[in-house]
Amino acid sequence: MTEPMTAPSSPKPSSPAPMSVPKFMAAKGRDKKLTVLTAYDYPFARLFDQAGVDALLVGDSLGMVVQGKSTTMPVTLDQMIYHGEMVARAATRSLVIVDLPFMSYQVSPKQAIKNAGRVLKETGAGAIKVEGGVHLAGTIRALSEAELPVMAHIGMRPQSVRKMGGMSKVQRDEASLLADAHAAEDAGAFGIVLELIPRGIAAKITKELSIPTIGIGAGPDCDGQVLVSYDMLGLTADFKPRFLKHYAELHSTVADATARYIEEVRDGQYPDAAHSHE
Repeated sequence: MTEPMTAPSSPKPSSPAPMSVPKFMAAKGRDKKLTVLTAYDYPFARLFDQAGVDALLVGDSLGMVVQGKSTTMPVTLDQMIYHGEMVARAATRSLVIVDLPFMSYQVSPKQAIKNAGRVLKETGAGAIKVEGGVHLAGTIRALSEAELPVMAHIGMRPQSVRKMGGMSKVQRDEASLLADAHAAEDAGAFGIVLELIPRGIAAKITKELSIPTIGIGAGPDCDGQVLVSYDMLGLTADFKPRFLKHYAELHSTVADATARYIEEVRDGQYPDAAHSHE
């Protein structure tokens, strides 16, 4: 008896290939902008990765949005490694970049290499990020020559908040910003964050550099954008800088859900029969 013929099954669509440093760099100037979000734990990192974000930044901003501190400066290297490992374990597609925290790289290039190597080894992340341009060019060069992928960060630098006089100071010195950007690129940075820079200056930097620029409060002309995920999701309800757009209002969602839970437990509505074992 002849077996009935069956139509060949359609091949399953392959999942996107993981983002790498070379792919990140190659995205410069393309029609599609690069997307970056901060991540600090496994659940959120997994959600962002599955949604297709290009890079996850394990930012020392965790000192403020996770730990409730007023600046990023108290965050330690061990804490960055702890959070970085969780994020890297969740990511199957996104490039994971981990901030080197305050005073973990400023002392010397040797210190920076040692701590950056430890971060990449213990977290499984793909790159690290440091704050600075001209004054940090020697350290960026040393990291790059040690084959440790490094992203730079200029403009408003949270680790320099005491020198700069505040976390929301827009940086307007075009000559200094251009010098910082070129110094970071020349030293071997594969990308650069531009924070709180007027859009015209950010556009000029983006045009002059051959590496991707990632803006936060730097206008639409950068090669990509980054936001603190808790801000983007509306969890930090009282933080409303001009550049921030809420894509959800989870603060009110969580508050409402918690209020309902409290009410139902106190009134004996939860758990009911449907949520109990017989």
